[in-house]
Amino acid sequence: MDRRLLGCAILAGAVVTASFQLSAWGAEPVERRFDRIFAAYDRPDSPGCAVGVYRDGRLVFARGYGRANLEWNIPITPRSVFDIGSTSKQFTATAIVLLAEEGKLSLDDDVRKFLPELPDYGQTITLRHLLNHTSGLRDYLGLMDLAGIPTENWTTEDDALAIIVRQKEANFAPGERWAYSNTGFFLLSQVVKRVSGQTLRQFAEARIFQPLGMTHSHYHDDHGMIVAGRATAYAPEAKGWRIDMSNFEQLGDGAVMTTVEDLLRWDTNFYRNRLGQAAPGLIRTLAAPGRLANGDVLDYGLGLVVGNWRGLATVSHGGAWAGYRAELFRIPGEKLAVACLCNFASADPSAFARQVAAVYLDGRLQPPPPEPMVKLDAEQLKTWLGTYRDVYAGNLWRIVLEDGQLKLKTATATARLVARSAEEFRVVGLPAEFNVRFEPMRGGGARLVRIENGRRAATFEPAVAYQPTAAQLAALAGEYRNDDVGASAWVSAKDGKLQVAFGRRTNTATFSPTVRDGFYGSGIALDFAADAFVLRLRDGLKLRYVRRGSLPPA
Repeated sequence: MDRRLLGCAILAGAVVTASFQLSAWGAEPVERRFDRIFAAYDRPDSPGCAVGVYRDGRLVFARGYGRANLEWNIPITPRSVFDIGSTSKQFTATAIVLLAEEGKLSLDDDVRKFLPELPDYGQTITLRHLLNHTSGLRDYLGLMDLAGIPTENWTTEDDALAIIVRQKEANFAPGERWAYSNTGFFLLSQVVKRVSGQTLRQFAEARIFQPLGMTHSHYHDDHGMIVAGRATAYAPEAKGWRIDMSNFEQLGDGAVMTTVEDLLRWDTNFYRNRLGQAAPGLIRTLAAPGRLANGDVLDYGLGLVVGNWRGLATVSHGGAWAGYRAELFRIPGEKLAVACLCNFASADPSAFARQVAAVYLDGRLQPPPPEPMVKLDAEQLKTWLGTYRDVYAGNLWRIVLEDGQLKLKTATATARLVARSAEEFRVVGLPAEFNVRFEPMRGGGARLVRIENGRRAATFEPAVAYQPTAAQLAALAGEYRNDDVGASAWVSAKDGKLQVAFGRRTNTATFSPTVRDGFYGSGIALDFAADAFVLRLRDGLKLRYVRRGSLPPA
């Protein structure tokens, strides 16, 4: 590490600051305000987070909160190594763009040019489709989950490729929709391997990490490899914590291990690119928003989310794998970035990073825009009352009128709807920020549309809620099989709901009735008909399971 970038030496577990960058507002130093954000985890019996604040090529704050290992009481420091999950995708995208700069491939090449064993779904799927999640390919991690393969299992790139190749259908036509899919970035790792003759780990080491001096970073493709300084990942449980690690060895969609110190070098390269061609074309290419086939502009580039926060343009990406959680949140106009790497599954590093950025930019952020003052009478509000079902995910939302206030009720929460117009409302009281819009339908009634960042994120159609009898539920019990996954699902009835054990019965979920023959739980919809059910996810996945027989003993 070039200590000139730090302004002072880093001691294990110490706070790193540059006094000319960080100052105090009022009587309280900024670093104490940072400490308060992470106070609940800054203790010897809790995992926690490493935080780094970067400003114009300098590490102006770095500290670890909590423990990297609870068994040995090892504290988290700025040099602790974390798996950053999907935050890795920007590095995979960089490898592909570097190969494109050399003329060894084009982003608009058909992926089957490099991976001819992939099924031909009748339309060209390009590398660009893979990079901005518009390929329509089924997410292999979801497929592995349905096959009963837990994250602690040892799996390889051959295992991942095998389950992708056996899929007979895509979720949708390439370019038709945006749906996050880890399959695309895993396949890009295979493209790198076949084009360059190096594994993605080798290519990234030679072409990204070494040139930038990221000496504690690598793609982790060997589950038995010892990693000095690695933080153990945990998940919460009733009596504390349990270890939550993964032995997956496939790369591309995740698997980068790094530190907040090393990510300073990566962030600096965003402004002064040292990789590939001298011009900053690499960075512009990565951060350029993608487009759908109909011309709609996405808020996703190549492995990066491009957005706006409190009036400032942002470039970011989060990550989650096993018990690790990560966020690299960048505000290019301020040359400011925050990295937050955590080792517990219930962490929200995206929220943490924004809280840290808000402290640093205190007084310079735009306040949230005022909501339009629209007053609707009771008759206007009653127009939208009813039950609505997500056409992809299958979950139900209910719109009710309580105490003169329109409210949205999900299976787990209630939120207020604040009118922005006669048809559009702001949802208030949920962690996520979004609007809903009601669209009258020909013949009567209306559909409900969830709007995020000005885009349609989900569509809900009118529905009639239904509660089956115990006998009707019992009639659905049995073993069902899907050949694309290569595994069964065992259905049983219990307490007015369905229990479904997938794969090797290691993954069990509870499904509540929604509409007639329809059920929802754990982000999955099940629709039963004629000794079969169709499993659906929001990303467009549809899998048909056919009954094989009655339910065998557990």
